[in-house]
Amino acid sequence: MAHSPTSVRLVAAVLLAVGVAGCATAGASPAPTATPSVVAPTVAASPVPTVEPTATTFEPTMTPDPPAASLGEPPVATLAAEGGDAVAGSLGSFTWGDGGSDSPWLPGARISTGAGEPLTVMLPGDVPVDGWLAKRVPASSLDGAVAVSLGKGSGAPITFKAPPRGSWSVRVEVMFGDDLGAPTYYWALDVR
Repeated sequence: MAHSPTSVRLVAAVLLAVGVAGCATAGASPAPTATPSVVAPTVAASPVPTVEPTATTFEPTMTPDPPAASLGEPPVATLAAEGGDAVAGSLGSFTWGDGGSDSPWLPGARISTGAGEPLTVMLPGDVPVDGWLAKRVPASSLDGAVAVSLGKGSGAPITFKAPPRGSWSVRVEVMFGDDLGAPTYYWALDVR
């Protein structure tokens, strides 16, 4: 059977096209079929703001103590034996500015010292001290009716001598100037 040269060329072209297509798609996924497509509208994304870290430096500034009258409570008072660490007192009854509080005699914050050693009460800032009164009771009593004076004075510094050996509750009442008030502070003194 003889074939015409045109039909041979046509068959050769089809075979060649199928061979090339087979080589091109070998190992590849089958070609996608045409499907109707819907084009979604595009929305322009707004730029995401970026925050660049900045170097900040902390520069402490020295400011004077605020006026005592602006505080809600009296200032903290500390007691120290000569050469010892200062201990903040327990705040008891007080009047201060337009307010106040009432409390019984308190045991106080613990501090140790030797008999007769000088004790100093320190107050922050420039709060004017018109007067002060220091008293003691046995630590087991806490009855202000049996209190014994340790000293009194006017102005600062507030200093008095430690009582004899024993365990004591010491109360220091401070009368501040400028009508600020009169707080009491307590310490539990262990005297050796």
